Amino acid sequence: MVYLHKGRSLSRIAVIGSGQIGPDIALYFAKVLAPYGVQIVVVDVAAEALAKGKAKLEKKLAKGVESKAFTQEQQTQMLGAVAWTTEYPQIRGAELVVEAATENQDLKGRIFAQVEGLVGGDAILASNSSHLEPEAIFAGVKDRRRTTVIHYFFPAERNPIVEVVPGKDTDPTVTAWLLSFYEAIGKVPIQVRSRYGYALDPIFEGVFQAALLLADQGVATPKQIDAVQTKALGMTVGSFTAMNLTGGNPITAVGLDHYTSKIGPWFRTPASLKAAVAGKKAWETPQRGEAVDVPAELAQRITDELRGAYFGLCGEVIDAGLVSIADFDMALELALDMKPAFRFMNELGTAEALRLVQAYAAKHPGFPVARCIQEHGRANRPFEIPVVLRRDADGVAVLTIRRPKVLNALNQGVFDEILARCKAAEADPAVQAIVLTGFGTKAFVSGADVNFLAGIRSREQGEATSRASQRVVSAIEALRKPVVCAMNGLAFGGGNELAMACTLRIARKGQKVFVGQPEPNLGIIPGAGGTQRLPRLIGLERAAGILRTARPISSAQALEYGLISEEVDGDLVTRAVQIARELASGKRPRPQMPKGPLAGVPPQLPPVELGHLSRKVDEILCRALLDGARTTLAEGIEIETRAFGEVCATKDMRIGVENFLAHGPRAPAPFVHA
Repeated sequence: MVYLHKGRSLSRIAVIGSGQIGPDIALYFAKVLAPYGVQIVVVDVAAEALAKGKAKLEKKLAKGVESKAFTQEQQTQMLGAVAWTTEYPQIRGAELVVEAATENQDLKGRIFAQVEGLVGGDAILASNSSHLEPEAIFAGVKDRRRTTVIHYFFPAERNPIVEVVPGKDTDPTVTAWLLSFYEAIGKVPIQVRSRYGYALDPIFEGVFQAALLLADQGVATPKQIDAVQTKALGMTVGSFTAMNLTGGNPITAVGLDHYTSKIGPWFRTPASLKAAVAGKKAWETPQRGEAVDVPAELAQRITDELRGAYFGLCGEVIDAGLVSIADFDMALELALDMKPAFRFMNELGTAEALRLVQAYAAKHPGFPVARCIQEHGRANRPFEIPVVLRRDADGVAVLTIRRPKVLNALNQGVFDEILARCKAAEADPAVQAIVLTGFGTKAFVSGADVNFLAGIRSREQGEATSRASQRVVSAIEALRKPVVCAMNGLAFGGGNELAMACTLRIARKGQKVFVGQPEPNLGIIPGAGGTQRLPRLIGLERAAGILRTARPISSAQALEYGLISEEVDGDLVTRAVQIARELASGKRPRPQMPKGPLAGVPPQLPPVELGHLSRKVDEILCRALLDGARTTLAEGIEIETRAFGEVCATKDMRIGVENFLAHGPRAPAPFVHA
């Protein structure tokens, strides 16, 4: 058995190094690739390190079984997929090598000199370096076209971000394959231009330096700074706590000294950090649940300085052209657990952000005041941070909704951005058709962002919200150019409503949980056309069953019902592009959504088992279904809009949304049927 992805097959992966991060990388590969029979070989010259790494992996797998993250059978499969050895020849046949040894350039060079002679000429050679440039790591490798840095973040088996950092000799097709591969196995990869430290570590370590300078100046204690920092930068833990958790003092001390010459003169390793490394000292930080007293005036000073440092450091990365703002903001949130800097600056106002950066730079010689922050701040102009990305493939605009933290959930801003991208593609003479898809493999769109729904407080707000969504969905349906929806994962609620507005839909094969309208679980009904388009596509009876019970269907059922036209066992987007071209050229007939009344609409819908669901909400939903089915699609859309407003005025809507926010999607809401 092998894992196939875009022309490459993987049967064996080598992980070099069984220290802090190597076993975690191996664990992740085992979790996603063991079902395909892929073997992961972990190599370390020290038997003791191998034993510790194996014990670490086994402990995490045992905890996974205990927490029901996976079954004992899956645990056995993953354990069997990982081999541990001190013998480098055991990596023969590996198609991908990920080196995770100590951050030492000479050591990494020696490892790859040995590895290159053992694996095939097509094998990809990657280093999980946190700082070193790929040009330095792979200087001794004969064929550098297949080399790159793949930087994982702590903990590697759970943190979704990986920085893919090609060197100047890396073949672009290798970079593209790795970005696609990591997305396919559930990670969130970003491409970063080569520079010491890449894009994220100078932020992690630079913000720590800013915090440490405050402590060294006697402004506050590390404990106080950590307590303020969590609120100031939206972090779960402060920099001192993060250093303790990751054991980051030694590597940060080395990194900061190199940044002085590689990035700028503000960076340096403070004497207090050198002392902490020499003495193997942990920082004094707040204990879990501990209330730390910080006077308001002091808290404001710490907040302003840390924000000024954070914004300035992030602006420098963008000025250096290392990464796009969209990728960077996403990675700051997911990898470093920080409030995304550019979205944060937009919220505060970019003029205020510039003031904070300039104030910090005035106190700290050599600190950068980034050009991008100056330009936006002087005009108080917000940064553009797209979440709907476009790439063109031979005359087809491929639009990808990318919000991995919320499984590509929709809010009004995302709806509006989708429409803007579609209209731009419609107006582009080089574009013949459009493909709409989602990032990753879990979800096309998981539904509406519940925080967005929680803001609805009245019937009028509900109607306005529904109309705003309907305006976007109907505009997509009305586009002259065909739109193919490539449903890469589940499509719940607004995700399915968005998909139904497209010309046709295809899906990744074998999705057991695929399409659903879970709105009744929240005490609401669909508000973006679900009650009107679903009956016209699959019939009133089947649609009513899906809508009223909130139970999802599989991709196989969706194909049987006619909701999708094809299940794809292979590259979904490539197939969608092919279909889009066929539709645009007339080679394939363009399906039309039925716009008139449905035939044979019954006076009422048959009863269904509602369980805990609200009878009041079901009453409104049934009325919208029946009344809409008896009239045109356009009139039915207006019926749904009014019904959505009506349901937003019920007690059960508030109960459902608040229950979801407090307890999550699996806790049944205590509806009162009113």
